[in-house]
Amino acid sequence: MMKRFLVVTMMINACGGSQPSESTPATGAGGNAAKSGDGATSTPADGGKPSDAGEFHINEADKSSRPKQAKLQATDTEAALRFFVIDKQKGPIEGIVVSLTSPTGKVYYTEETDKEGFAELLVPIGQTYDLVYLSLGRRNVAAKVEVKNEPRLNLKLTMRYEREEPRKAFVLDVKFATGKATLTPDSYARLDTVVEYMVHKKEARIEISGHTDTTGKKAANKKLSQARADAVRDYLVSKGVDADRVKAVGYGDEKPIAPNDTAEGRLKNRRIEALAY
Repeated sequence: MMKRFLVVTMMINACGGSQPSESTPATGAGGNAAKSGDGATSTPADGGKPSDAGEFHINEADKSSRPKQAKLQATDTEAALRFFVIDKQKGPIEGIVVSLTSPTGKVYYTEETDKEGFAELLVPIGQTYDLVYLSLGRRNVAAKVEVKNEPRLNLKLTMRYEREEPRKAFVLDVKFATGKATLTPDSYARLDTVVEYMVHKKEARIEISGHTDTTGKKAANKKLSQARADAVRDYLVSKGVDADRVKAVGYGDEKPIAPNDTAEGRLKNRRIEALAY
């Protein structure tokens, strides 16, 4: 049986938002469909010049386009998706994990990209997948990829985006019982995205930092911030993350991000942050 190959090039910013396609229209994260023929470039809805976050090219390719690194074989029921992740300025990016979520919610993951920015995986045919690259603190759908209901289908996708530099800490949207270090149940799902990142980014290490406002005594604030950072770390470890890869630090009120003279500012300062290092 003849094998089918498609080559798709997607321009994807680090925060997501691109809209790729195959030989039929694919719907981007924003819900707009863009039609394109072989070798065409998509045009934004406003008719302007395509941006890096919204342009793609589609080309038919023959068997010779199979990357030399490829090990997986497409089957009658599974398509082989092969990714090349490339920084616009620096070239191939190593260590990126791409996930694809099916309409039923099942998630498929690549291994981390190699030195040539390459990774691959098999997914069932006949479905449209939400594509996300795993990033600590962001869960934006970068694109939707339609995998046609055809046997032995091979897709080659090039993802280009710019890293955000320098790396910054982000606020974990978690909550605690008032004055305590007990996580509220609605915090678990948010922390599970951090677990997902750590499980699939096997060499990643993060610092979990606790912060308070200036209300109360400094010593008590520092103790509470440490206890809350420890609680987050303990949750991650309970889900299978190696304890040696997670550092917990309590800074108390030493690192405010807003003035402490308003209720709004104090609310912003009472936070838990995560930083990959």
